[in-house]
Amino acid sequence: MAARFTRLRRISLRSLLGKSPRSVAGQVFVLQVALVALLVAFAVFSLVLQSQRDINAEAKRRSVAVAQTFAHSPGVVSALRTSAPSQVLQPLTEAGRRSAGVDFIVVMDTKGIRYTHPLPGRIGQRFVGTIGPSLAGNVYTESVHGPLGEEVQATVPIRDGGRVVALVSAGLQVEHVTSQVNRQIPIILGAGAAALGLATGVTALVGRRLRRQTHSLAPDEMTRMYEHHDAVLHSVREGVLIIGDDGRLLLANDEAKRLLDLPSDAEGRQVTHLRTLEPETVELLTSGRRATDEVYLAGSRLLAVNQRPTHRDGCGRRTVVTLRDSTELQAISGRAQVARERLELLYDAGLGIGTTLDVARTADELAQVAVPRFADYVSVDLAEGVLQGEEPAPTATGLRRIAVRGVQDDSPLYEKGRLIDFLPSTPQARSYGTGHLELVTDLASAHGWQAQDPARAEAIVDHGINSLISAPIQARGVVLGMANFWRCKERGPFDEEELSLAEELVARAAVSIDNARRYAREHALAVTLQRSLLPRALPELTALEVGYRYLPAQSGVSGDWFDVIPLPGGRVALVVGDVVGHGLHAAATMGRLRTAVHNFSTLDLPPDELLSHLDDLVGRIDQDEASTGAAAAVVGATCLYAIYDPVTRRCAMARAGHLAPALISPDGDVTFPDLPHGPPLGLGGMPFRTAELELPEGTQLALYTDGLVEDRRRDLDVGMEMLRQALAGHPDRSPEQSCQAVLEALLPARPKDDVALLIARTRALPCDRVAEWDVPPDPAAVARVRVAAARTLDEWGLSELGFGMELVLSELVTNAIRYGGEPIHVRLIRDRTLICEVSDGTSTSPHLRYAATTEEGGRGLFLVSQMTEHWGTRYSPHGKVIWAEFALPESVEHPGTARSGAVAPSTDDWPVAPRTPVLPGQVTATAPADG
Repeated sequence: MAARFTRLRRISLRSLLGKSPRSVAGQVFVLQVALVALLVAFAVFSLVLQSQRDINAEAKRRSVAVAQTFAHSPGVVSALRTSAPSQVLQPLTEAGRRSAGVDFIVVMDTKGIRYTHPLPGRIGQRFVGTIGPSLAGNVYTESVHGPLGEEVQATVPIRDGGRVVALVSAGLQVEHVTSQVNRQIPIILGAGAAALGLATGVTALVGRRLRRQTHSLAPDEMTRMYEHHDAVLHSVREGVLIIGDDGRLLLANDEAKRLLDLPSDAEGRQVTHLRTLEPETVELLTSGRRATDEVYLAGSRLLAVNQRPTHRDGCGRRTVVTLRDSTELQAISGRAQVARERLELLYDAGLGIGTTLDVARTADELAQVAVPRFADYVSVDLAEGVLQGEEPAPTATGLRRIAVRGVQDDSPLYEKGRLIDFLPSTPQARSYGTGHLELVTDLASAHGWQAQDPARAEAIVDHGINSLISAPIQARGVVLGMANFWRCKERGPFDEEELSLAEELVARAAVSIDNARRYAREHALAVTLQRSLLPRALPELTALEVGYRYLPAQSGVSGDWFDVIPLPGGRVALVVGDVVGHGLHAAATMGRLRTAVHNFSTLDLPPDELLSHLDDLVGRIDQDEASTGAAAAVVGATCLYAIYDPVTRRCAMARAGHLAPALISPDGDVTFPDLPHGPPLGLGGMPFRTAELELPEGTQLALYTDGLVEDRRRDLDVGMEMLRQALAGHPDRSPEQSCQAVLEALLPARPKDDVALLIARTRALPCDRVAEWDVPPDPAAVARVRVAAARTLDEWGLSELGFGMELVLSELVTNAIRYGGEPIHVRLIRDRTLICEVSDGTSTSPHLRYAATTEEGGRGLFLVSQMTEHWGTRYSPHGKVIWAEFALPESVEHPGTARSGAVAPSTDDWPVAPRTPVLPGQVTATAPADG
């Protein structure tokens, strides 16, 4: 404030040489110069436009005059009648052009063909311009781009007895017209510059005189000076005094008069004559010394006084004094400190509470923030259902203490983990039931809470705890538990104002606890759904030794899946798929696709046909969700489907947008076969292709999803190479061990994408477990097949299955001979079941039906279905295979994987069909034969 009055006093002494460009004189000068410059520029522009317009008009006028003069010249019409008008007219036009000062005179016929032109090469060519108005007898002027460049020309008719017989055009080039204008511009600009200089000089003289009269003050400074003066006198809530060098009070604003209780006529009087002032205050005001926040008594008030001289150099004794009432400063300061501490506590609570989606961790963070800044001890009790992600109970029973913190570790409060049933008389029960905070200022005199546990209540009081706030932890209108704040005698009891702070603290924690509860519930549901959709256990297989791993992403639920599906004939289907995205929608879609794969596999389709059906299904899912306006539509899915046959050691594969599998040979080498690549599921329009691999026994097949090898920090090729290195060099390692080694080598601790990994080691069914015969299309061959089959069963120790096998085999072979076609083939396989297969060269499928009592046939397949565990049909590129399975007797052990070089039994009529030799890594483009 003192500096403000100093500025007001010294503002009139400002040097004229240092004037502000914002002064009144400066603004007037700038405005006048800008106005003069604008007027001069406008005048120059107008003169240039006018000159150009006049010259253009003169050019058109001259062109019209020259053209009309030449059109009416004697001899022109007679020259046009000659056989060579150009020879007569060309010299005349050139002479006239030079004498008239135009650039060209062109004579043309009524069709616009030139007779003359300054450029002789243009004679005989069509005139560039409009001749229609001139043919009608009018004079026409225009600007065109002619042979000489941009031209201004006039075209007039040549008449012979009132009839237009020819036209003549005369004109000038635009650049010649412009050059005349350019020659006038320096004269115009010189006159404008002179006018601008003269006007600027006059303006400078006017501005100088105005600057001396206003002392170089800007308009806003002059206005602000008077506004500040009024504000200091009447509006500022701080006392202001100006003391003269003779000790007189020159100025006192309204606030100073109020604080010092000055009379209305105090201004102009000596300070020593003002009886309302204390002697110490008078001594300060008359001394003229500097003072900073010195406290003086003024009646019942304590005033903080500041005093400064009005001159910066210290000359003179005139001073300015400011007064501030500090009577309530101490009380305000204390309340401000408390408020600041509470705000800091709430700020720290906002940062420190709810850092994780864990209920117990969030409750402990609440206790950690509140101790010791708000309470000496804090305990947090939550409903048992909240910990499981469920809704809490309606009463304060079954609360689990999950957090206890205090300034000392030996508190007598209930320990962490205890299940508590609060009685209705306790503050906790009342607060839980009403949803409002409960305050107990003196625990020693309060009796309701002691009924809960009298001995423990006495121990709490003896420990020095004497005050309690019970705050319900509620979110979205539901009470989740209780937060209890305890305070000892040394700090004094809680008061009513601290209830709002406790409520705010608990409210911040309640939202985080409720979010954690909901997350726990949704996570449990998602995990349950995920586990129900994925295979819980793999089937027992003879053909493969399988190991697998499934790791969900950080979100917990995703769309990756794998499966191992037993197929008829001892074959096994291996499936790995990936639905794009994460969450319940992706998991649900994955479940639908996995179920569809199971359903399609029961039809025993080859891999390419199965993927085609799956592609149609995904397309329909997309259409259905798009038609219903679903927010999360399926955006894509990939799948790899493989079928391994342990009898032929062949593996047929097809993939839809999926990564190729890895093959680990028995000697430990790893390759990635070049399988035909199909589009992702759901795109449609592109066929899938099946490739066949002939695998040596002991080959490992690794199927995986992209989350295993893809990562933002590395290229896909790097991930594939890491997978190859993790699998290579360990031929004796089991699939389970290989799965663990791959995950440790390729994945971080918490992968961002879900991963499905399936590794299977192939086994071959021993030759002594397979018997097969070619059957001629002769009904008499059925008996010999039965005999050969019975002999084979005897050798396998399965004689008790002979009757049923002979009956089923007779029915299937008879149907193949009667209704099928060549070649007819029979194969028996002893695996975990006894499998009978009859194949023929037709694709006609038999159907089970109930025959009427009067019908002679139709009961064969019914008997087959009754005497076997399962039966069915599968198709091959060469026909179909009817298969049936018999359960082995309990006394017969399931065959192991022991190898034997024995030859399968045969009949005397037909030798055993030779087994196809196994070529490691051989790939063919057709599906494997089924018999």
